[in-house]
Amino acid sequence: MSQILLAGQGLTHAEKSIDYPRPDRLVQGNPQRETYSLYEHPNMGCGIWHCEVGCWNIQFADNKQEFFQVIEGIVRIHDQATGTYIEVTAGNAGIIPPSFKGSFEVLEAVKKYYVIVEAWKL
Repeated sequence: MSQILLAGQGLTHAEKSIDYPRPDRLVQGNPQRETYSLYEHPNMGCGIWHCEVGCWNIQFADNKQEFFQVIEGIVRIHDQATGTYIEVTAGNAGIIPPSFKGSFEVLEAVKKYYVIVEAWKL
């Protein structure tokens, strides 16, 4: 498995959590998702995420965004507002901005590093 190293502490560890997209958000398939949450901070979390082929709708909160880098596989992020999509392949990165609405499509089983940031709400 890929690793995340934490300055001052070394190799991070986490147990695998498994989930599936909510049934009301499914577009195609019912992909199993495995998350290794390797670092948590009050406004940020990061780790490694694996997912089977499938597609589901996503809607990010106004204060939430995600940066990710695909290690293996291919994903498409479809923008509901414009009808366009980005395709992110192994070795490349993507960003899902705050308030984003669309769908997350896994074309080939994916493994990615992720960083989720939630800003303080005023």
